[in-house]
Amino acid sequence: MDFSQFALLGLVQGLTEFLPVSSTGHLILVRSFFGFNPDDGLAVDAVLQLATMLAVVAYFWADLMKLAMSALKFVSGRSVEAGEGRLLSALVVGTIPAVLLGFFLERTMETAFRSTTLVAWTLIAGGVLMAVAEFASRRVKPGAPISDVGIGKGFIVGLFQALALVPGMSRSGMTIAGGLFLGLSRDAAARFGFLLSVPILAGSGLKKLLDLETAGTLSSIGPELLLGCLVAFVSGLAAIHALLLFVRTQPLYPFVIYRFALAAVILFAL
Repeated sequence: MDFSQFALLGLVQGLTEFLPVSSTGHLILVRSFFGFNPDDGLAVDAVLQLATMLAVVAYFWADLMKLAMSALKFVSGRSVEAGEGRLLSALVVGTIPAVLLGFFLERTMETAFRSTTLVAWTLIAGGVLMAVAEFASRRVKPGAPISDVGIGKGFIVGLFQALALVPGMSRSGMTIAGGLFLGLSRDAAARFGFLLSVPILAGSGLKKLLDLETAGTLSSIGPELLLGCLVAFVSGLAAIHALLLFVRTQPLYPFVIYRFALAAVILFAL
């Protein structure tokens, strides 16, 4: 793969990681459509995810620093502000489902989960779940802020995030849907989902980066991969900002329609 191919993968990763359309699913589709070399595909994708994790860290730097200070206060035995402590606990507990499921499904993720047909059906399944969440949210009158997320809600949203281990489901789409089911506002659900993604993206990305280095592959694709990461970082920042602006006033239905349309193209045209 050359520089242009890595740049394209970085752009796709950056834009689709945070929009509720599935970054992994789109990366699989792009590789299949353009015939990119699938060697180390999952590892390269995870490293690109690491770049988008850095975009989350940069965008939510102030929030993450507050959480880090709360964690330090807790470890040192000092009192922590109730809202920040509750949110920190929710993020820790919410990370557990994806970590456990990712550990047991790692081999499957490298083989069976790389199917374009699977992506098509999970695009549909995730779209249905998002549409139902939007419909249900109107009945429970959502609007709760992110400080309303405690351990229980954090764990439930974490279960939704774990669904995104299957390509086509979408991490942001599932966490927003989970938050809407629990009565959160779209903005709060999106923000919590972004913060919840940091440890998962960091863990998987660093592990795959180590795998590439151990296999001796990193040195041969280093400059190209660096370019892809840079593109993923910049486009990821833009996607985060755009989605947060969108969900403050608009429902998820346009993304649901896009998911259904893309699934139809995959199933009937490709």
